[in-house]
Amino acid sequence: MKLVTIAGPPSSGKTSIIIKTIEELKHRGFSIGAVKFDCISAQDEEIYSTHGIPVRTGLSGGLCPDHFFVSNIEEALSWAKERNFDFLITESAGLCNRCSPHVKDVLAICVIDNLSGVNTPKKIGPMLKSADIVAITKGDIVSQAEREVFAYRVRQVNPRSTIVHINGVTGQGSFYLAKLVERTPAIETLQGAILRFTMPGALCSYCLGERKIGDDRQIGISKLMNFRGDD
Repeated sequence: MKLVTIAGPPSSGKTSIIIKTIEELKHRGFSIGAVKFDCISAQDEEIYSTHGIPVRTGLSGGLCPDHFFVSNIEEALSWAKERNFDFLITESAGLCNRCSPHVKDVLAICVIDNLSGVNTPKKIGPMLKSADIVAITKGDIVSQAEREVFAYRVRQVNPRSTIVHINGVTGQGSFYLAKLVERTPAIETLQGAILRFTMPGALCSYCLGERKIGDDRQIGISKLMNFRGDD
């Protein structure tokens, strides 16, 4: 079975391009399942189901989405194997832009949209920098010059990636993306697999439920700004 991890900022068009890509793969005779990882709520399960795509949704709640992903991805893979899927596609929302839900030797895709601004690529961390493929959406809403500048900024951040321009509404570009996804190698297990980048550091008093503000309350990992320098 083949696993693909897809991540990107909220509202970048991840679900739309996943569905278009899955439709292309289904035309080629493959069976595909999807798992959506999110934080508070997700309405995508209904969207997937409407298109006849088996899906499971996991909500991390108060936990870091990356930690939640890693704790559940092996079980997600087992679910897909039990149903004899050819592909499992996982979707994660990169809410803090620091997220890094990509695994070595597993195809990693980052979805980012042209409307987010030309400086956005350099503000996004491992989920863009360590991706194999960067899918750029909403190119039909901006000019050709803006598309080229945005793609150039993406290449500056991740020069090794393959850039795919894709329209989540019309499906333009999904045929090429499906071909790239189809080539990814199969895996048997994720036991012992290695993340491409460390997850966000997360163990301080506020992670454990502290709500009061003050130096005496800041226990564990913390990071302070320097406000004492020259103005």
